[in-house]
Amino acid sequence: MTTVNFQPEGYTTVTAWVVTEDTAKLLDFVTEVFGGVETARVPTEDGGIGHAEIKVGDTMLLAFDSRPDWPELPSLLRIWVADADAAVEKAVAAGATVVTELADAAWGDRGARVRDPFGNIWWVMSHIEDVPEEEFWTRMNAPGYAEHMANAQKTLDAELTGRTGRSSRPVKPSDQ
Repeated sequence: MTTVNFQPEGYTTVTAWVVTEDTAKLLDFVTEVFGGVETARVPTEDGGIGHAEIKVGDTMLLAFDSRPDWPELPSLLRIWVADADAAVEKAVAAGATVVTELADAAWGDRGARVRDPFGNIWWVMSHIEDVPEEEFWTRMNAPGYAEHMANAQKTLDAELTGRTGRSSRPVKPSDQ
């Protein structure tokens, strides 16, 4: 009897689904900004996308088109890249808006948050240094790092609640 791995080759244990109004453009965005490689696309009878897969680094991301009567389903995604500054620049050039400006974090990462043209928020991150735990806690109380953490929390809250002028998401009457 042959033993079959419970997890297909090329897939991580947890796989995210991203649902947008225009999955074809989402796939283009992920390819252009993050170097994704599309591996599958299944069309629907009405010309939309019923299922798509795009490999980004070591992760397979799944996507499909939403239907008109579905609620908006933005995803929150963290992506590790070699150069956060360059990736954020590419994302903005491809239509994303910056939610949280690029900054160095106390624990050794550099990153920012961007909202793609489809409403998803990406944590674009690079690990830039290994920080010993005792140094991490010292840094967390230092003015620059503490301000970064407060700003990161404030900007995400503002973006998700719609209480910001920078959001690419239209404000609905129910949001006001």
